[in-house]
Amino acid sequence: MSKPAPHLLFTREGPLAILTLNRPEARNAMSEAMREGLTEATRLCETDASVRAVLIRAEGETFMAGGDVKNFHAGMAEDQAAYAARFEPRIIAVHQFLYQLRRMPKPVLVAAQGGVAGIGMSLLMAADLAIASDDAFFTLAYRHIGLSADGCATYLLPRIVGERRALEIALLGNRFPAAEAKAMGLVNWVVPRANLEVEARRIAMDLAQGPTVALAQAKRLLRNSWDASWDEQSHREAEAMAVCAATADHREGVAAFVEKRAPRFSGR
Repeated sequence: MSKPAPHLLFTREGPLAILTLNRPEARNAMSEAMREGLTEATRLCETDASVRAVLIRAEGETFMAGGDVKNFHAGMAEDQAAYAARFEPRIIAVHQFLYQLRRMPKPVLVAAQGGVAGIGMSLLMAADLAIASDDAFFTLAYRHIGLSADGCATYLLPRIVGERRALEIALLGNRFPAAEAKAMGLVNWVVPRANLEVEARRIAMDLAQGPTVALAQAKRLLRNSWDASWDEQSHREAEAMAVCAATADHREGVAAFVEKRAPRFSGR
């Protein structure tokens, strides 16, 4: 396994892969090294069959402060035209790891504390599930530096919170707390800061020890349902159930139910 960049740590706990944003001195603002690390790590998680779930967490007091605005300023000062010309390929490169997260046939959980801003919000929304500490706050702050939004925020946000609320978040750029994020559906759970790590690992390990093929099929069906008609989706469900019916995990689940015991899923 190749080693991701230093601003992104990749560790394993059995079937669980843990990706840690590791630039706490800069509030985990997205750097090129972090972006490269996320792209490589998500590729590894997607293709390694021994990885059955992914937890994304962060070192320090802040989950992610968004883009590296100090780096923006430095690039702008050197050559404004070159700075602007680099923006489109830079954003396309960022979108690659988000795409890999969305299509990954394993569940992805984000655990967020402190500030969750800009591309940090996109990372959280691109995951399947999210848990936040009670001191977390959220903002899509692009307007404050004269930018629109990237990270597919304009795709993900209205699908989660609705169009009117998404416009409010994007056009005003206000901060809102974890409790409000939960009420809007941006996060699934809010827990005391002291409990975040334990609860996140408990949920992530539960996912990692689950029926991996069935979870992958459920994720794919739900992700793709927005673009399907009822007829298309009903046929996709039948096809997915047929795939799951042929797995060892289905046989184990049925046997465990009949024998009145907890199933021991292998991910196959």
